Amino acid sequence: MKLSKLQKFILREASGAKVKFKRNSLLKFYDKQKVPAKKEDQQQIISQSLESLIDKELMIGYGRRTPHKWFIDEIKLTAKGKRQARQLLGKQQALPLRLRKIKK
Repeated sequence: MKLSKLQKFILREASGAKVKFKRNSLLKFYDKQKVPAKKEDQQQIISQSLESLIDKELMIGYGRRTPHKWFIDEIKLTAKGKRQARQLLGKQQALPLRLRKIKK
């Protein structure tokens, strides 16, 4: 299953939680980025990633519903999501290597 870096981050963070996980702490993802998204767009991107993970049956979202959309406040991993997170934790993380250009 193909997952984005943000989705992998969400699964790793939520795997450490025993029960429901607050979505406010997911903004830490953008602290590590070289070129983070705009502040206005960050919440929308996180919401889209959460909805995608819910559609893939990797997590359950808790929140409130309006006639037009869902507002997800908390998340919880399903059994399938816990397996996927365990698999991600088993893989070696990529190091942020800087490549230098060699001058001729």
